[in-house]
Amino acid sequence: MFNLRGEIIYTGTEVLNDSYVNVEGKTFASVGDQAEGKRAGAYPILTPAIIDPHSHIGLIRGGEPSSEAEANEHMESMLAHADVLDSVQMDDKGFQESIESGVLYSCVVPGSGNIIGGNSAVIRNFAADTNAAFIRRAGIKGAFGYNPMSTREWKGQRPYTRMGALAILRAKIHDVKNKMAKEQAKTDDEKGDEVTYSAEETVIKKLLQGKERFRVHVHKADDIAALLRIADEFDLDVTVEHTMDVHQSGVYEQLKARDIPVIYGPMDSLAYKVELKHEDWRNVKYLLDSGVEFGLMTDHPVILQKMLLFELRHFLRMGLSKQEALSIITLKNAQVLGIDDILGSLAPGKWASVVCWSGDPFALESYPLAVYAEGELIYEARS
Repeated sequence: MFNLRGEIIYTGTEVLNDSYVNVEGKTFASVGDQAEGKRAGAYPILTPAIIDPHSHIGLIRGGEPSSEAEANEHMESMLAHADVLDSVQMDDKGFQESIESGVLYSCVVPGSGNIIGGNSAVIRNFAADTNAAFIRRAGIKGAFGYNPMSTREWKGQRPYTRMGALAILRAKIHDVKNKMAKEQAKTDDEKGDEVTYSAEETVIKKLLQGKERFRVHVHKADDIAALLRIADEFDLDVTVEHTMDVHQSGVYEQLKARDIPVIYGPMDSLAYKVELKHEDWRNVKYLLDSGVEFGLMTDHPVILQKMLLFELRHFLRMGLSKQEALSIITLKNAQVLGIDDILGSLAPGKWASVVCWSGDPFALESYPLAVYAEGELIYEARS
């Protein structure tokens, strides 16, 4: 067992002064004013490891030409059975830059060029390969709005309009629902032909059964309205990802009423398409006022993952405390991904992943002096 002392500790739920995190093996044994085991270090500030809930790190890689990027598969508009983990490359330089900035975990998702892009993966940024990196799944990636209709020149059946994209989606869901009905009828009376599902249909069946969450790229209010119609029509469990064009309160209030979480961002990027014409940091007010559950993403490399913490300045300006702001990229991101049982806060039983800062993380001159991942020192700053 060893301990780390912090002059200030942001646990993810509260602020402690002159306290300790005590680590045994891979997990936290205790957090408080009592030190246990050998002292491994003393630091001005300790925080939980930062988590990015929506990124393309390892897919669009630093130092490689765009022709080698693997966020989007161009062969079909519907690839529900694709696995993003198959394209992640752990030698992306972005991973090391993230570690040095305290971002230790990512949820990697396929890009938004396809109506359904495939399965996500929550990974360790510090692992040697993707098998060692993998932690859990966190839903199936979908995309509404401009992006899937912008891929008209790609292969396969491609939409030219929003209604075309949703028509393709509805048709596929309709086919799977019919098979499910036939399967149920055969179960009830033990008659009829055997019902079989393709690999893609098997994933869509899980969406319809509520066994998988549908994580949908969407920016504009009317595209969110379309998603809600689809969710109601087929009783889908969804998250709304991005929402950067939303500039009114009513949208988030609807999501709050339905218990639909938002993964917000990326903030501070160029509004490079009409779909983002209302993007503004002040829109954070509508998100906060609604009380909707949310996390905060980078969409790396749209915003480099190492810059995730700097997006929090907008939330401080809206009146959040430093503890409340830090909890967005630690505990809230863990909650929206469904990994808060193991990560997101400094609490007994959770993985001992902690960032040891030279000073206030919100000060420009501060940086991680040391980073521990699951009980192991994986980074130490050079003087």
